[in-house]
Amino acid sequence: MGRRTEVLVVGGGPAGLAAAIAARKKGFQVILVDGAKPPIDKACGEGLLPRTLESLRSLGVAIEPSEGRCFKGIRFLDEAASAEARFPRGCGVGIRRTVLHQKLADVAEECGVELLWNTRVTGISEDRAIVAGRILPAKWIVGADGLHSRVARWIGLGAAEQQSIRFAQRRHYQVRPWTDCVEVYWGRQSQAYVTPLANDQTCVVLISRQPKVHFEEALREFPTLARNLDKAELSSMQRGAVTAMSRHARVYRENVALIGDASGSVDAITGEGLGLGFRQALALAEALKAGKLENYHRAHRRIARRPSFIARLLLLLDRAAPLRRRLLRTLAEDPELFGRLLEVNSGDASPGVLADTSARLGWRLLTA
Repeated sequence: MGRRTEVLVVGGGPAGLAAAIAARKKGFQVILVDGAKPPIDKACGEGLLPRTLESLRSLGVAIEPSEGRCFKGIRFLDEAASAEARFPRGCGVGIRRTVLHQKLADVAEECGVELLWNTRVTGISEDRAIVAGRILPAKWIVGADGLHSRVARWIGLGAAEQQSIRFAQRRHYQVRPWTDCVEVYWGRQSQAYVTPLANDQTCVVLISRQPKVHFEEALREFPTLARNLDKAELSSMQRGAVTAMSRHARVYRENVALIGDASGSVDAITGEGLGLGFRQALALAEALKAGKLENYHRAHRRIARRPSFIARLLLLLDRAAPLRRRLLRTLAEDPELFGRLLEVNSGDASPGVLADTSARLGWRLLTA
């Protein structure tokens, strides 16, 4: 290849592109490599929470209202109850994954990142990588190559510890959204997430612990949702994915750092996967500027703490139907409490608010 770079990013998904943009904005020369070509799609709920939009703005990526659809809160529903809360500030945006990916790729190119699409990385060693069969020296290497990261294996960190695995299927329906919230439906064996995307398009994701459940079969668990989708036409091919809770004891070794799902992941139920990757990218760029990846390791742990806690709580509710029904009744009766839980999940809550909210929730559950 005959040249070198300061930062080499392996993986061109949203987290990799965010890492490349953030590093370039710190003045680094950056090359990003991915075996695919944009826009890259992936089965996900396609809802960007308010704090995620803030992180995108920090990266110089603006989401225009015409590119998606605003949603103002979260609604939980099961067969017996529903509860709704609005975000404490701002709104989220539902946007097609392909649109978001293309915007990130465009911003990366505009700010000077060299993008090598349809190009494979087949190994890394010390301060170099093998890119398209040639050696490319790099001062820093960033592994953004997903849940089963090869970069993590190449640097001796191995596979991430899997704590929970579920299976997702996504469809887009040509139907006018019936809600200004992201809806989460709880069923006996599955969950369904509904995100409004445009005036005539809605994203529906079904998630189950069973790897071979059929979409139509799972949809029967949610009669209200099924009625809303009755006779609606599909506007995209169905896509599947794995969603997991996973973690690495370390997210770097020497001059190589991991980001996004390669560095550990939270279940899709939190809606925080993309937001985590973007906040990690900003923290990683600061650490690269300081020349101390240990700083990134500490920031990574801090960034993941609350989303991981919320994910474990919601996954517990997925398994414990009586507790879930009690919680939904409690939140339906006390919308302010639900709103404060959203504030905690968004990271806007102070430690005092977090402690008070936890105590209030515990008391309401005990007395429900």
